[in-house]
Amino acid sequence: MIFSSLTFLFAYLPAVLLVYFAVPLRYRNFILLLVSLFFYGWGEPLYVLVMIFSILFNWYFGRMVGEYRDKNKVIAKKFLIICIVLNLLLLGFFKYFDFFAENLNALGVSFIKPLKLGLPIGISFYTFQAMSYPIDIYRHDTDPQKSVIYFGSYVTMFPQLIAGPIVRYRDIALQLQKRICSIPRFSQGIQRFMVGLCKKVLLANSAGAVWESISSLSDARSTVLTAWIGIICYAFQIYFDFSGYSDMAIGLGKMLGFDFLENFDYPYISKSITEFWRRWHMSLSYWFRDYVYIPLGGNRKGFARQIINIMIVWLLTGFWHGASWNFVMWGVLYGIILIIEKLFLLKILKKAPDWVCHVYTMVIVLIAWVLFAFTDITKALHYLSMMFGNASGIANSLTLFYLRNNLVMLMVCAFACTPLYKTKWHLTEQKWFPYAAPALVLAGLVLCTAFIVNASYNPFLYFRF
Repeated sequence: MIFSSLTFLFAYLPAVLLVYFAVPLRYRNFILLLVSLFFYGWGEPLYVLVMIFSILFNWYFGRMVGEYRDKNKVIAKKFLIICIVLNLLLLGFFKYFDFFAENLNALGVSFIKPLKLGLPIGISFYTFQAMSYPIDIYRHDTDPQKSVIYFGSYVTMFPQLIAGPIVRYRDIALQLQKRICSIPRFSQGIQRFMVGLCKKVLLANSAGAVWESISSLSDARSTVLTAWIGIICYAFQIYFDFSGYSDMAIGLGKMLGFDFLENFDYPYISKSITEFWRRWHMSLSYWFRDYVYIPLGGNRKGFARQIINIMIVWLLTGFWHGASWNFVMWGVLYGIILIIEKLFLLKILKKAPDWVCHVYTMVIVLIAWVLFAFTDITKALHYLSMMFGNASGIANSLTLFYLRNNLVMLMVCAFACTPLYKTKWHLTEQKWFPYAAPALVLAGLVLCTAFIVNASYNPFLYFRF
């Protein structure tokens, strides 16, 4: 079940809200746990057991770490290590076993066979969430949760269960105990959810359809400009797909009384790759910073060690996104660029005109998206070669067709990637906005529903992670 489906919008969500607000406050976490397990089980009935297992052992080991962290730190550390290893084994078995088996088979090691198991949806997200819990307890950043129901509702919380943002227990620990549900917050949640739904249905799906069409063209019909139009559409698709999902998750959280941290901050306006990764998928960047980069020493053990730490983080970031060499290459590319910027390039960029910095950043981002989009590295490199001249000319009639038919969509997407409506026009601060908001929400719902009814293309890209 995805947020941009009629089943979710007109059946599941109304039913959940009705039951959630009908029961007394003390039972709401239990209801949240049940409806979240149902939500996950809708698409993954068998893998609900994997999630329940993850909840139980992380809750138990969190309790043990909390019990011994002050009495005997050695024992607490052993419990923590066992918990981390179990989490990594669980993630590794389902997500990476076949990858290693297939690569070993290619090297002649044939006694390990791929299992061809389906990947549990969202396992990378909920594993990272669950794993941060015992680590934060060990660090005294939070206290153990006595109730397995409360902890389970945190791990399974359906708004951000499938594709983030990655919510750490310490950020919502108090909200699990007591949270404010009010009409103004609920209204804000509806508005934020609708912004995300419009991003996903109206923009991401439209841009994605163009990308699907262009990426499947034969070499004889492809041109340099067509290839660039295609990857620009993919860049719009993945941004509005993922940020739209995050907006919907944050909006749903507000409806239920939770405040989730922001996950995107207009990354396509960045003037460096360093800035881009401070704005894109921020919850993942913070996670790797706090649980990998800083524990490895960060920038405290000399510049050479800092460079090594950056590359480790980006190898893991790439591999986290998928068990495929293209994701590893994607992570390595960003790691190299970030190191180059840290060495000298950021100093040069600070002196350059803003437009030069922005063009540089977006070219790197678009090149990286090619590696991200194609799991087949050969296809990715071939597409890159077409972008830089190895195609059937600069442009042709098909290029003009794509431009003519999608120019308005591309312009709307480009505008929606910026905060101009907030920073320049201050639309949400206008006196008339609170009165217009309900009408805008209703219009957005009607328009999105019409698009969903007629759509044959409605994926969520980050579900595979």
